[in-house]
Amino acid sequence: MKERIKELAREVHHRVLDIRRHLHMHPELSFEEYETSRYIQSILDEWGVSYESGLAGGTGIIAMLGSGDPVIALRADIDALPIQEASEAPYRSKHEGKMHACGHDVHSSSLLGTLWILKQLENELPGRIKFLFQPGEERLPGGASMMIADGALEGPDVEHIFGQHVHPSMKVGKVGVRPESFMASCDEIFIDVIGQGGHGAMPQDVIDPVYISAEIITALQTVISRNCHPGIASVLSIGKINSDGGATNVIPDKVMMEGTFRTFDEGWRAKAHQLIIDRATAIGQAHGATVDVRIDKGYPALYNNPKLTNLAMSDMQDYMGADNVILLPARMTAEDFSYYSQQVPACFYRLGTQSMDGSNASPVHTNTFDIDPEALLHSTGLMAYLAVTSLRHIS
Repeated sequence: MKERIKELAREVHHRVLDIRRHLHMHPELSFEEYETSRYIQSILDEWGVSYESGLAGGTGIIAMLGSGDPVIALRADIDALPIQEASEAPYRSKHEGKMHACGHDVHSSSLLGTLWILKQLENELPGRIKFLFQPGEERLPGGASMMIADGALEGPDVEHIFGQHVHPSMKVGKVGVRPESFMASCDEIFIDVIGQGGHGAMPQDVIDPVYISAEIITALQTVISRNCHPGIASVLSIGKINSDGGATNVIPDKVMMEGTFRTFDEGWRAKAHQLIIDRATAIGQAHGATVDVRIDKGYPALYNNPKLTNLAMSDMQDYMGADNVILLPARMTAEDFSYYSQQVPACFYRLGTQSMDGSNASPVHTNTFDIDPEALLHSTGLMAYLAVTSLRHIS
């Protein structure tokens, strides 16, 4: 079976490359992926694959292969980012200010290639496979949560789910994964400090929101350093500060701050939110200012089921070679695949996309991101192999 899948991956490689280039040239932002969705549906129609469309706000798709039980799912995200591409490649983005800078074009084309491979083997599948083409990974509330709400993991119920993501710091031909906690939760913090502005030469007559904001920023660092167990990874960063008014000699009335809080522990996450609110408002009260704190709860932590992931690592080594499977460190970045991992056993892994000569090494979310085309050979075959072997493990 392994050699057949590798042969089929080679056979479909050029088609997958064409699909990826088409998607890369026509990026669409989160929950606006209408042409992308129609393009994917046209390929599914061409291949005679049954599917349901119009999910997760209108652009999500679920395709299905196989029969009987068990049932597993494979997921790809389809949205792009608001980035102006700097590439001169012939397949560069045709849409001004929009780019597949996070590799979702790779994920979607790869999943289509995986589907084509498994379509050729459909009569031999020991169960069913759902293929989730999911919108809106880059924007809250996250397309994954909406796909789940629309029944993506039900009817029939999914035993477990796989997802993959490009990893430009890793060479093509390699994959990386980590059992248990892999990616952090991600929450957005908004703090408004309302004081009373005035002349900078007469601070005794004002309630200075600039100074109060500085004190809040300093105090918030102790939320982690003096309240979080040292074994729980956490990050609290204020990334943006603005004011209403103000000048070299004018103290403003209001300062607005924005930041992020990330961790791997859901219990600590809830406690930290309250500490952030309490700490900031108390400092404001001590100085006679009003402090409004809003925390927009984002994606939860991504947890790779240990049993599923360890089995998958063994299968990855069988398919890719033991030296080409890397145990990765946990990451403080976030991914809405985490919603699936909160519902069913999940395995999310990284695909090496950097060329052997060191080119195509630009990080995701940059305007020069690209991949080595050989990565699409490994991405399709490996996911197909994981799907077949995981169904057999369940059976």
